[in-house]
Amino acid sequence: MAGNKEIKNALEILKRLKAAYPSVKPALEYTTAFQLLISTILSAQCTDERVNIVTKTLFKKYRKPQDYLGVTQRELEKDIFSTGFYRQKAKSIRKCCSELLEKYNGKVPSDFDKLVTLPGVGRKTASVVAGNAFNIPAIAVDTHVKRLSNILGFISSDNPEKIEFRLKELFPEDDWINLSHWLATHGRKICIARRPKCEECFLNDLCPNFNNIKK
Repeated sequence: MAGNKEIKNALEILKRLKAAYPSVKPALEYTTAFQLLISTILSAQCTDERVNIVTKTLFKKYRKPQDYLGVTQRELEKDIFSTGFYRQKAKSIRKCCSELLEKYNGKVPSDFDKLVTLPGVGRKTASVVAGNAFNIPAIAVDTHVKRLSNILGFISSDNPEKIEFRLKELFPEDDWINLSHWLATHGRKICIARRPKCEECFLNDLCPNFNNIKK
């Protein structure tokens, strides 16, 4: 369990993130839960910017689960090629669409436990969809959340599930959905992986990593 000092530190960080980034939103562009599901599957080992470029065309061609099953595996691979790992992603998308049709009448389930059982969907993808499409409290641990959770001293672990549950201990449930966006935005703007702007970071007095660097 998180101690009072850890929670107090986490809440101060949260307060500053909220003030700095008052209007955060998902980086992936979508209009339906199904589009967000497909985009999140495509985002594995790929930038959100690249996924948005691909889906701008993809979502005009593929509007419902049946559309992904109505083309060959090779054709879908070609359409998502630039997102990387396109063969596995195409297989996962087709299997996922097949299960949506078989079990859920082609609709994306809003229940987290059902989402996480879909082919190609892990806890991160399920959390993204549950939180952003259905407003169900969830924390999606992407690469930014994973990295910043360690840098800011919330946890010392590379395990996404451990990070997810640790963050749920530290932060109020009402903030779970946006917490991922706040951390990801800070990771893109200030705490950049290869060139962090530590000196201008508004969290540096609370950051163990910055304090270690100064020593």
